[in-house]
Amino acid sequence: MATLEVIRPGTLTLVQDTGRLGVASHGLSQGGAADMHAYCWANYLLGNPMDCAQLEITLGQASFKAHADIECALTGADMQASLDGEPVYTWKTFMMRKGQTLQLGYARSGLRAYLAVQGGIHTPSVLGSRSTVVRNQIGGVEGRPLQKGDKLPIQASLVRHSPRYVPPRFIPDYDKPIELHLLASSQWDYFSPEARNQFFDNHYHVKPESDRMGCRLEGNAILGGPPGIVSEGIALGAVQIPPNGQPIVLLNDRQTLGGYPKLGCVARIDLSRLAQARPGKDIRFIRGDLVSLRKAWQRFSHFFGLPY
Repeated sequence: MATLEVIRPGTLTLVQDTGRLGVASHGLSQGGAADMHAYCWANYLLGNPMDCAQLEITLGQASFKAHADIECALTGADMQASLDGEPVYTWKTFMMRKGQTLQLGYARSGLRAYLAVQGGIHTPSVLGSRSTVVRNQIGGVEGRPLQKGDKLPIQASLVRHSPRYVPPRFIPDYDKPIELHLLASSQWDYFSPEARNQFFDNHYHVKPESDRMGCRLEGNAILGGPPGIVSEGIALGAVQIPPNGQPIVLLNDRQTLGGYPKLGCVARIDLSRLAQARPGKDIRFIRGDLVSLRKAWQRFSHFFGLPY
């Protein structure tokens, strides 16, 4: 089996796929690609099934060497990629020849890039997924971020395609301000009308402490809600309001249970934009309509053949 060698792992590079679903009862996080939009397009360009594992590269400063001819696709954040010194552009396919090195610089816009290879990365599957969840120490390579010298197995293929690219209208502008649609939770009424109005009037900024567990926001504190609730299961995108009043949007590697009250949940279709939000990025929330947002996610899932 062919391999892709990690020459430099960068700040945080993880093997990810669509996630480890149905494991919350075991106390395990779902994991999976934080930006499903970029992830799905990378597999689509290569003709891969959507569960083919890729590399999720945060902030950049990473490099990889091919030990076979490999067809690849790079999507997500612009990390000034080059192949043996020649520029490689995102949102399109390219060939890595045996012995060539792909170099990624620091992300100029966005936060995460996705490197897919034809046939996918074949690290061991754990509970139905290859996704790395560091806090659970499972998936990927020994449940940890990639390190220098790791050799990732690839199912080499002799199939060669003409170059493919994503239509420009589907390529996000990561420099734009972010608006997230919020769907109210059962605890919506626990907060006063004044607190709810303040939440939507606020301009928040992404804090540097954000990670794959949750996006921590900073702005005018939302006060007056309940001090806590009985711990319960937490959905992807849930917006918790802790005692300091600064919202936390729970993401892929979130804990399975939590006791902070929740104003609502960010629409699934919006989470890819949040996954690309760098520290300091401006975030606003708007009320979402469940019917239209559900239809948007269904269209997305149907186009890419996702099972949910």
